[in-house]
Amino acid sequence: MEKLPVKNIKETPKILKKLISAHKALSQLKGLIDSIPNIEIILNTLSLQESKDSSEIEQIITTHNEIFRSPNDKSLSMHAKEVQTYSNALLYGVQQSKDKNGISTNLLVEIANMITFNSAGVRKTGGTHLKDVMGNIVYTPPQTESEINNLMSNLEQYINLQSKDDLDPLVKMAIIHYQFEGIHPFYDGNGRTGRILNILYLIMNNLLDFPVLYLSGYIIKTKSKYYELLRTTRESGDYEDWILYMLEVIEKTSISTINLVKEIESLMDKQSIIIKDKENNIYSQDLLNIIFSHPYTKQEYLVSVLGVSRQTASKYLSRLESLNLLRLEQVGLTKYFVNQELFDLIKNHKF
Repeated sequence: MEKLPVKNIKETPKILKKLISAHKALSQLKGLIDSIPNIEIILNTLSLQESKDSSEIEQIITTHNEIFRSPNDKSLSMHAKEVQTYSNALLYGVQQSKDKNGISTNLLVEIANMITFNSAGVRKTGGTHLKDVMGNIVYTPPQTESEINNLMSNLEQYINLQSKDDLDPLVKMAIIHYQFEGIHPFYDGNGRTGRILNILYLIMNNLLDFPVLYLSGYIIKTKSKYYELLRTTRESGDYEDWILYMLEVIEKTSISTINLVKEIESLMDKQSIIIKDKENNIYSQDLLNIIFSHPYTKQEYLVSVLGVSRQTASKYLSRLESLNLLRLEQVGLTKYFVNQELFDLIKNHKF
């Protein structure tokens, strides 16, 4: 593989035109998110949605019902636990990259280890090949540990240093993602780690303040094109179509996320009006935040966050259920109170 920076990458007229619309959409998303007083609501729901979509690309399939349940629920499938862990790894990566003011190979190793439940780290042996659905080898990534480490060191420098190519950060993000997927540094978890890297890079470059732009949903819709462009770029050395594709993903996903956030805000306002009715006498902003931060709410959440007794928490939940704002669902011995409108909104949204 060629080390970065790649000298023949140019911001062509097509790329420059697409950069304008991609940056505009991303900037609008950033502004909207920065104006939200309770960002945890958006982070909790969107990070789990991204975890589900990113895992689905790797054939790790689960349901919305499972991913919104507590990670301590013993009835969760292994796939659901993997999705929950991906969400945790994503938020961990964001915090660590901020604390350490950069994205290191070691951080990517930690993220990969978290989402694959092992400590294998960077590949140390050869034999890794990428195959198509027929089992034919379509790509052989770097095989030796020394070559992988050299390429990852080069990639780390490219990520964290202002390169001499003066490329737009969105173009660089596309190149970084392509390079990481080509190095394929881990035995497992490369795709998921690479998609987390996209988010970390956007935040590091102040294009976002919070991890809310999740590209996996759009990649799922265009999965064949995604893999085809990885292949043709590798074979031709021409990055234009790949960069244009990634800019399209950023633009479309930004617009889609803006729409979803506005829909969540509108639903929150609607339910707030119902709860604030004097006859209900249970309104608090914290209570509203709970049923939007956790589409699957439990009594324990109210006891912990509101500092109320279990009896009072039970009264609040029963009242919300009678108002048709929550729906009782029992899984084993655990009672969940589901914000069905919020759940349906997230489940049915198409990125």
